[in-house]
Amino acid sequence: MSTIENPGLHFATLAKIAYMTEKDSKPIAHTMGYTKIKLIDHKGAECLFLENSERIVLAFRGTEPKEFSDIKADLKAWKRPSETEGMVHAGFYDYLERIWDTVENHINYGKREEKQLYICGHSLGGAMATLASSRLNDRVVACYTYGSPRVGGRDWLAKQTFENHRYVNNNDIVPRVPFAIMGFRHYGELHYINYYGNLRKLTPWQKFKDSWRGRFRAWSKLELFDGARDHSMDSYEAKIAKN
Repeated sequence: MSTIENPGLHFATLAKIAYMTEKDSKPIAHTMGYTKIKLIDHKGAECLFLENSERIVLAFRGTEPKEFSDIKADLKAWKRPSETEGMVHAGFYDYLERIWDTVENHINYGKREEKQLYICGHSLGGAMATLASSRLNDRVVACYTYGSPRVGGRDWLAKQTFENHRYVNNNDIVPRVPFAIMGFRHYGELHYINYYGNLRKLTPWQKFKDSWRGRFRAWSKLELFDGARDHSMDSYEAKIAKN
């Protein structure tokens, strides 16, 4: 099977078009080599299903500020038992459950079980992608998330083995929640994008410098902070493309 050139960018674009209507996403997906595109949607939870001759992809849609159900899911920051092992974020779990049966039907239909499976998502979609990957641990090739919040506790984290690439853009505020003091943890390999848009190894000094560079820039534009701007999927895609 052919490899995906620059998978970090490839799945960033798919995570971005997951916010579009099915009709608008199709032309972009076609140029990326996908022949079948279907938007799975139920009670506000959405996932873009994509397929070609070699692979299938689940691209989960993230938080939309105008959708109250999305905000409510983000706020349900207490733990509940996962479908695998350990405890996970109740709101993210509930959102994934809304479309899980349909997602499973799509990825198991016909000979799709023989194809490579990739999962991606931004924001709330990143959290759903992470939980979906944990359920499909032995099947998923890799998961790519952008600005994902924390999704599980220590016990859940200790049991995960799937390949997860977690992108964080400078002062993006969403990966900082739910707070670690509440027992939530991140899982996967961190790909940190610094203030200048370069992928760097995150060190305490690097983070200190970048945080203040971002804050000074925001203040110069009469903004209180840059955490929301850094969370933009457009920003993630553009900076990853630069690399």
